[in-house]
Amino acid sequence: MKLSDFQQIVSSAQAEGVVCLASVLPAYEGKIFVQKRSSTRKLFPNCWDIIGGHIEAGETLEAALTRETQEETGWRLHKLLDFIGAYDSVIEGRRYREFVFLATVEGWLDRPQLEEGKVSEARWITDAELDILLENRPAGDRYIYNIVSDGFEALISS
Repeated sequence: MKLSDFQQIVSSAQAEGVVCLASVLPAYEGKIFVQKRSSTRKLFPNCWDIIGGHIEAGETLEAALTRETQEETGWRLHKLLDFIGAYDSVIEGRRYREFVFLATVEGWLDRPQLEEGKVSEARWITDAELDILLENRPAGDRYIYNIVSDGFEALISS
């Protein structure tokens, strides 16, 4: 499926009142990049997360992926490697659909420009380190763990 094909899916979901998110799993040398939300964040403080955010009104999925990558790390989105999945969730009564892509990025990969006040830490992890993604998550919450695990499966098979 081409990236442009996703636009209809995003538009349909938005028309149904679903908040759509665009997310990127940067991959480099067999690792995937994750970042830890700061302790002052309202939702999921001190929890590991991935790059991503809301698709703004009138914004394409590709534009949102590019913008979120740049805003959250200072990196440039280089190439989308694989579509990982569309993940549904409900948070505080609102429905969300997160479109996640495995990608390569360009920039100073060992020194991301983290969003001050929003992110406290970041790192590249291997599939053997997935359990850190469960730190500080509510009991039974494996949402980010599952997404990144799916990313590693795609990375290994590519």
